[in-house]
Amino acid sequence: MSQRKRLSVVLITRNEAELLPDCLASVSWADEIVVLDAGSSDQTRHIAAQAGARVFQSTDWPGFGVQRQRAQAYASGDYILMLDADERVTPPLRRAIQEVLRQPDPEVVYSCARRNLFLGRFMRHSGWYPDRVVRLYARERYRYNALPVHESLETSGAGIVALAGDLQHLTCRDLPAFQRKQLQYAEAWARERHRQGRRCGMLAIISHTYGAFLKTWLLRAGFLDGRQGWLLAVVNAQYTFNKYATLWALNHAERENDL
Repeated sequence: MSQRKRLSVVLITRNEAELLPDCLASVSWADEIVVLDAGSSDQTRHIAAQAGARVFQSTDWPGFGVQRQRAQAYASGDYILMLDADERVTPPLRRAIQEVLRQPDPEVVYSCARRNLFLGRFMRHSGWYPDRVVRLYARERYRYNALPVHESLETSGAGIVALAGDLQHLTCRDLPAFQRKQLQYAEAWARERHRQGRRCGMLAIISHTYGAFLKTWLLRAGFLDGRQGWLLAVVNAQYTFNKYATLWALNHAERENDL
């Protein structure tokens, strides 16, 4: 029987003092916790150190993909569990992860089902559950891409195994704060697409915006999530509008400058 593999839990943080304690408590059983902080002005680094984490700090912000890979470089475990401060590992998921560490297969990566909180409700539909994300993998075989937002692990065609248990995700507890974050993501998305030479017309803005609402509300059965389902469909449409409208504005500004 192979020896049990060591697990490094890795987080990137910035001003997460409110959420971080419960996150760290849910993975206190890990062999190592690594926190890479991006210049927090609150007690984030102190809280992480008090919980026994190895804490590092970066002085710039290269985007989520590069930052996650930077954080992974500080880890020493055989396997990585990549988390965010607003996520919590449930006991069933912990047991599934520990089973992997006892019988690892480096040729596959492992996905977690996220149970996302939206305005007091853990959503069951709307495309927010099971919302599987790849988070557990062999450290030396896999790395994150360099996308500034919506980054992902480069799995190089590896098989993906679904773990039992949920990863709780406190996605939206405060709607204005959530929308501010969504606006930042939308701008980052638009700037990256603009850099790549992507163009966007008014028809694309309209079709993508309405499509996002219908996809959440009807195709993903958001109506079964009650009031929160309807609100989420609107929020998704708003986020999509912000992405494509910002891309259109960047294209328009470029054309104006060329005149």
